[in-house]
Amino acid sequence: MIENWNSKKLGHPFTGETAYPCPVCRWGEISTLTLMEALACNSCDRIFIANVEKQVLKMADREPPIIWHWNGKNWIGAHLEGVELGWGYLVAAIALIVLPTTLLGLSAYYFPATPGSKLSWLPIAWTVLAFLSHLGIVLWLVAEMYQFSVKVYLRVMRRRIFGF
Repeated sequence: MIENWNSKKLGHPFTGETAYPCPVCRWGEISTLTLMEALACNSCDRIFIANVEKQVLKMADREPPIIWHWNGKNWIGAHLEGVELGWGYLVAAIALIVLPTTLLGLSAYYFPATPGSKLSWLPIAWTVLAFLSHLGIVLWLVAEMYQFSVKVYLRVMRRRIFGF
């Protein structure tokens, strides 16, 4: 009785023999490939290598691989093997977004356009465009680093919503 309650509460250990949820697309299931020691997702077609002793899953089709840990119910802790992302990267990303936007905003504030002119809206639009473009650059770099495929995500969402 106690073992059954603990297995419901904590989940089940990762064995690699049954199907598990895919940590990348969160929609498909990963299962073993025939005659191989690898696992693959049936939705996003990613290939993984499992370490059953450590309860770890590595993405095999990427270098450096992304690693997830099995907690008994789902995959947690997507991080790159051998790559330490410290505060420096976060500070650089925030600086890339904030500094150009602030410079443009301050210049538009201290040197305003002539009121009523045809292009009086341009400094504000330019500031907003600078913010959005630099934010897009940072998001693109994060997506490239973690190999997040927007195309695969949209395909999975289409399957989830429309059923095809």
